[in-house]
Amino acid sequence: MTKGQNPKTIGLISDTHGLLRPQALRALEGSDLIIHAGDVGDPEILETLKNLAPVFAVRGNVDTDPWALALPETEVIETDAATIYILHDVHALNLDPVAAGFQIIVSGHSHKPSRTEHGSVLLLNPGSAGPRRFDLPVTVAVLHLDAAPWKIDFIDLFGDLK
Repeated sequence: MTKGQNPKTIGLISDTHGLLRPQALRALEGSDLIIHAGDVGDPEILETLKNLAPVFAVRGNVDTDPWALALPETEVIETDAATIYILHDVHALNLDPVAAGFQIIVSGHSHKPSRTEHGSVLLLNPGSAGPRRFDLPVTVAVLHLDAAPWKIDFIDLFGDLK
């Protein structure tokens, strides 16, 4: 487990697949920390994100090169507002988040931005910030933990979020 310094604004990014767009960097500016939910594709992406804020990243299914094997498959971030569980594919979730004490689950993989609630657990997917796939938008998200209920902003990097 990792203790965050009580972040109020968390940048969420996933599925960069080796492409970190300048628009994504601008959208994540001001984040207290950044979560990359896997399929990074290039270690330089994490290094660049670290110039903005501390980064917590998990390994995705395309992260198979030797550098990526050092990334965990899951990560836990404890903040004063919530305990966050991170994994790449939410379908691989093999625990009861409520019983485990998690309030937020962050995942990627589907390339579809989403916010759903299952009971008291908030499930977030920032979508894909990498190469465009099919007709899906290219997005990142910003999670605001400074007030209840928590606010999530999905940011379409090309302004075509449907």
